[in-house]
Amino acid sequence: MDPTCSSESIYNLIPSDWKEPPPPPRYVSVFKAAVKDDEQKFKTAVKTMGPAKLEVPSPKDFLKKHSKEKTLPPKKKFERNEPRKPPVPLRTDHPVMGIQSEKNFINTNAADVIMGVAKKPKPIYVDKRTGDKHDLETSGLVPKYINKKGYGVTPEYIRKRNEEVKKAQEEYDNYIQENLREAAMKRLSDEEREAVLQGLKKNWEEVHKEFQSLSVFIDSIPKKIRKQKLEEEMKQLEHDIGVLEKHKIIYIANKQ
Repeated sequence: MDPTCSSESIYNLIPSDWKEPPPPPRYVSVFKAAVKDDEQKFKTAVKTMGPAKLEVPSPKDFLKKHSKEKTLPPKKKFERNEPRKPPVPLRTDHPVMGIQSEKNFINTNAADVIMGVAKKPKPIYVDKRTGDKHDLETSGLVPKYINKKGYGVTPEYIRKRNEEVKKAQEEYDNYIQENLREAAMKRLSDEEREAVLQGLKKNWEEVHKEFQSLSVFIDSIPKKIRKQKLEEEMKQLEHDIGVLEKHKIIYIANKQ
């Protein structure tokens, strides 16, 4: 049974003049007109994609048929009787005979050989019994660089650098000397430094000799203490000897 045909249908409860309400109005910003005015005011031709205005092509310059085809050169009049190649000589024609040159090629060639400079053979070397040949100049076997004019001479930049280092060392020594004078320090001369170094080495030898004379079995406390003391003395002497050998300039404080 169709519900629309029944008088008691629920569709009869909907009023016939009912209409769907219109949608709410779309939001429009109050600054829309001001933004458009500013956009037109500050807009320039550079900000567009390409030139702002282009020349419109003329309707008369339309593409015509066969306008892009290559044109052929103008035709030449063909002459059938025109010769293309020189004619073949006849059997009765004879070549020109009796033309001789007065130049003596034998003497000329002999003079060129006698007066010419002999060509020097290229220096090579053979490194295998099968006869493999190699260039001698690029092999490194020829004393090429030691015969140069500046071979063995110290380069200019190294000499300048050495002079700068020497000058800086002198300035540093002068500065140290002044400070040491104020601090009452004394610099050991080379003879004094060598004497101290030899004395330390002699002391080390004596301590080492005494260390070697210790008994093999260290079974008592006094022996352990003695061995430890000798080891400390040798270690301290080795440290002092290393300091003196490493540093060429030694300063000591004057005793007051």
